[in-house]
Amino acid sequence: MATNSEPIQVSSLPLPPMQYINQYTDEIIRRQRQPRPPPPIHDQYHMFGNAFNTEENIIRPLESQGIKRLYPMHFDRRRELKKLNQSLLANFLDLLDLLVHCPDSPRRAEKVEDLSLLFIHIHHLLNEFRPHQARETLRVMMDLQRRQRIETAHRFQKHLDKVQEILQQALQNLPEAMEVDSKLLIETDLLVNKDNASQDGSKNDPCYILDRIMCKVVDNMQ
Repeated sequence: MATNSEPIQVSSLPLPPMQYINQYTDEIIRRQRQPRPPPPIHDQYHMFGNAFNTEENIIRPLESQGIKRLYPMHFDRRRELKKLNQSLLANFLDLLDLLVHCPDSPRRAEKVEDLSLLFIHIHHLLNEFRPHQARETLRVMMDLQRRQRIETAHRFQKHLDKVQEILQQALQNLPEAMEVDSKLLIETDLLVNKDNASQDGSKNDPCYILDRIMCKVVDNMQ
């Protein structure tokens, strides 16, 4: 049993993904035994061994973290980053010089602390660019989606124009209505003329005359 004097072991990294995946299998979900979502946090919480407050800003000021500020309140971030980078290089060269000439000097620990402080300030300044980076990333994504939609609309319009051109050519190649009617009238006239000619030919046929005489004889006999 652990005593209160023993330190609490806290991992600086999250658990492996399988620790979460095994708790959400199909069988566990079917039985409704999956872990419930954690309740909302309203005040303070701990993550990776550090305490955070929900009411604080996402990017906390250096003073609230107990860190000495090396640059003024109102400054140019680009200029200060360049100055911090140059100071970091100079302190690193000083640390190398101490390690070569005086490895046991107490100034070695001071230089390490100075380098750590410079890294913290550089990291803090870079984090202050995160909101701007998020806005720019969103702007670039929306601009890319707009260009893709415009290109899709242009391709659709091009296909639509091509289809309309094909339909117009097909309509132009169709025969006119008067031409169709005149052809039908010509064929109808030919059929009527053929019928009249056949009737006239049958009247002039001698067999047709004999048939009429026989019909009259039969009618008189009755």
